Amino acid sequence: MEETVPHELLIEPNRPALHYWRDAWRYRELFYFLVWRDILVRYKQTVVGVSWSVLRPLLTMLAFTLVFGLLAKLPSDGTPYPLLVFAAMLPWNFFANALSEGSNSLIGNANLLTKIYFPRIIIPASTLVVSLIDFAISMAIMAGMMLWYGYLPGWRIVTLPLFLALAMLAVAGCALWCAALNVRYRDFRFLVPFLLQFGLYVSPVGFASSMVPEKWRLIYSFNPMVGVIDGFRWALLTGKTEIYWPGLLVSTALSAALLLSGLWYFRKTERVLADVI
Repeated sequence: MEETVPHELLIEPNRPALHYWRDAWRYRELFYFLVWRDILVRYKQTVVGVSWSVLRPLLTMLAFTLVFGLLAKLPSDGTPYPLLVFAAMLPWNFFANALSEGSNSLIGNANLLTKIYFPRIIIPASTLVVSLIDFAISMAIMAGMMLWYGYLPGWRIVTLPLFLALAMLAVAGCALWCAALNVRYRDFRFLVPFLLQFGLYVSPVGFASSMVPEKWRLIYSFNPMVGVIDGFRWALLTGKTEIYWPGLLVSTALSAALLLSGLWYFRKTERVLADVI
């Protein structure tokens, strides 16, 4: 009888970047499955389903409008205050949802991580795509609000995909950092909701960033979401909203640095994920 030679599968902990991204492409069907599964879980196994994606931003917008617009009477750069707030909530909610889901994605898929090999970056990346569904729903709400106020966008709306890409750049870097840290330090998951809650109030969501004194605006722009939010308002609203270009450059550079460093740390941690999860 002919002797059967067993085959060995060698999985290298630090595969070269080219091979790693080839593996990610090879496992694209797993990526599609994770996206579809998360969509079903989010919208089918809830009491209100898709309505939650509509109610949450609307209620938050009403609260900010009441507190900052009606009570505090903050300036709105010549724009109806609900539109000013909702234009900022579009990128902020996308950032907050994607970061929250992405930071817990590896822990939530622990059984999958310990059973088969695949590039682990597929898991947090899939949560980013799912958050785009909520973003699309919020964009439809924004369009309805703009029609209600008779406030049609100008030519600058064509730049909106660029600012969405900038938001994806920022959240991808943060999500990779948080996902890897969450595996190594389990109490880190309690820090992310606090940071998001804090970030909501220090970001220009309920107010126009033009309220920040000129001498502090560049420092304020080290919050990467400042440039993104200002960009969304500039693209959607045709009032007095302007972009602070030095701040946008700072936000862009910081977002790129977050992504590159996040990729580096995630890949450095990836080889021990199955052991410590």
